[in-house]
Amino acid sequence: MQEWKAIGNLLIENGILTPKTVARVLAVSRKHNKRFGWTLEKLGLVTGPELAEVLARQYGLKLLKGITRFNFPPELLELIPVDTAMQHQIFPLKKEETSLLIAVADPTEQHIVENLAANTGLEIKRCVATRSDIHAAICKYYLNRSMEVPRHETVLVVDDEATALALTCEFIQRAGYQVLTAQNGLEAYKTMIAQRPQVVVTDKVMPLWDGFALLKSLQALPEFQTTPVLLMSDKLTPEQEMRLFEMGFFDYIPKPINRVTLVSRVKRAFRFNSQQYVYY
Repeated sequence: MQEWKAIGNLLIENGILTPKTVARVLAVSRKHNKRFGWTLEKLGLVTGPELAEVLARQYGLKLLKGITRFNFPPELLELIPVDTAMQHQIFPLKKEETSLLIAVADPTEQHIVENLAANTGLEIKRCVATRSDIHAAICKYYLNRSMEVPRHETVLVVDDEATALALTCEFIQRAGYQVLTAQNGLEAYKTMIAQRPQVVVTDKVMPLWDGFALLKSLQALPEFQTTPVLLMSDKLTPEQEMRLFEMGFFDYIPKPINRVTLVSRVKRAFRFNSQQYVYY
């Protein structure tokens, strides 16, 4: 957290935060094992542009705004896989003969720069951009989707069986939630990146990626590590259910789906979301 203490000091100097607030947020970020800047944005204590400006100043890097105004060739995007781009909040901007310019949201992540240099054989140069700008660029250029922020409490339901998918969606919608759908884990992963629902309800067995692969992929991304993922499955033994929780699933919903059970566990997931980052 040493680098982030310096960032906190700059935010204090700029009159954006008080010393007491910086100390509290540092404690919260340690508790949840999250980056200081990510926690600040999550709590709404700084805006993305405010944080990016301070980071650029701290590390002596250029601040880039509006990445999606530019065009990027496919061969440039191939230098950084989409999973890596999402996991580390980076985006390739320009390749020259011996160097690659990337946008970063967090200049403290030096190890990803070293890994990219080793994998590409290029000198990695950096500039700073907001997390939202990088996220929008990933959605537009990697996924061919527009980034959307849910206006309501939104659940992503993932199931390859049409009847089960429709019934699950109906139960959740009748409870007052907005619903997005996907028919396999890979499609769900892309939907998560582009549309950012707050809760996921997924079937266990599906083509391409099953529920386990979806959970593992989401856990690799800082943005979604705390997103509640509920697994729908045939009845499990207590040992099997315990194993699901050890893997990181938020809850388990037995099949056939019971409306009361489903809705009560979705509500519990939203309560968890609302209570995670209470810091006072």
